[in-house]
Amino acid sequence: MAKKRGFLAELQRQSAQAQRQRQQAATLAARNQARAARDYAAAQRAALQAQAQAARTAAANQKAAAAEAQRAHDAALIAQAESLNADLASQVADLESLLAATLDVDDFVDVEKLRRVAEHPLFARADLEVPLPPPAPIQASPEPQYVEPPAAHGLFGKKKHQEAVAAAQAEHARLHADWAAEAATIPGAQLGQMQQHQAAEQQRLMQLAAAREAYANECGAREAEVERQNADLDDFIRGLAANDEEAVQEYVALVLANSVYPDCFPVEHEHHFDAPLRELTLCVAVPAPSTMPTVKEHKYVKAKGEVQTTQLSDRAQKDRYTSAIHQVALRTLHEVFEADREGKIQTITLLVTTDDINKATGRREQVDLLAVAVDRETFLTFDLSNVVPRETLRLLKATVSKDPFGLAAIDTSKGVRG
Repeated sequence: MAKKRGFLAELQRQSAQAQRQRQQAATLAARNQARAARDYAAAQRAALQAQAQAARTAAANQKAAAAEAQRAHDAALIAQAESLNADLASQVADLESLLAATLDVDDFVDVEKLRRVAEHPLFARADLEVPLPPPAPIQASPEPQYVEPPAAHGLFGKKKHQEAVAAAQAEHARLHADWAAEAATIPGAQLGQMQQHQAAEQQRLMQLAAAREAYANECGAREAEVERQNADLDDFIRGLAANDEEAVQEYVALVLANSVYPDCFPVEHEHHFDAPLRELTLCVAVPAPSTMPTVKEHKYVKAKGEVQTTQLSDRAQKDRYTSAIHQVALRTLHEVFEADREGKIQTITLLVTTDDINKATGRREQVDLLAVAVDRETFLTFDLSNVVPRETLRLLKATVSKDPFGLAAIDTSKGVRG
């Protein structure tokens, strides 16, 4: 019997896990756990502060400081025990409500909500869409202006003025020639500057075209993938309407993927639908007894200066595990029948199994713990909010292990039929 979980079931499983996590965050157990963790952290900080204070205190105050440090140490370990007990209480609450956790949830899966729409990121090269600014015009330096030297006075003033004028005119001529040469280069420099700008702008346009093409290809690939998945969804919906075996199996996989169990008690499902018989064969793999929590309580023992644990009795461990097996069986039947609004599945044959180390052989072996078969009409008359799971399974003539915790297997050689 092949394990069935397609892309639709995986999407639904992830969505259900996220929903359960949001719900768990609002529970009283989670609040108690968070408060205990905060108290523990605060007590630890106080202990460290007290220890630091004790180290700084003068010898005359060492005794009082040591006593305060001891009190802070005790408080830290008490808070640690409370934090551990909060975690434990959360696990116990989860295990005791495996069936109740699903009764207020509509297990029907609206497959149309699985239809996808392609989501594209923003174009990453928007910078290339902005034209490059034109270069600033090249300006020539100001034209040199001739300044007449001031007239000289005295016997030789006229001659000196003439010499100064000649020198000034020569210097002006030289400066003007340099300026003219510089000005003559400006048109060529402006042309080169314009050509560089045009080349850079052309390069920008080429890069923009390439980036847009790559972006369009990526968007097209996303659109094609979404289109392919939606086409698969359309095929699935048509198959489901036609009671196609594979489609019904995929729908059941969606339903079971939506059933998120606690982290301390994960389960796996395998199933097969027989369309002519309208019968679903289901196998639920549950954790082995050896993986179950065995601690009853954490307690700080001051005399020993440590947090000690009290273990659950063997009877309590057996009862808790057996109760979990019974709840899982009824929960699975309920979720499938409730989700199947059109009544495509008339009978469910269910097997609950686990695998663990055989203490006699030392090898890991599969152990069948519970088997039951029930028809839709009978099961839907039950009010599961008021039942004792053990009694419900007895009414259904289920085959149940006499000692699931001890891995006592049931006899399935004759099969179980609804």
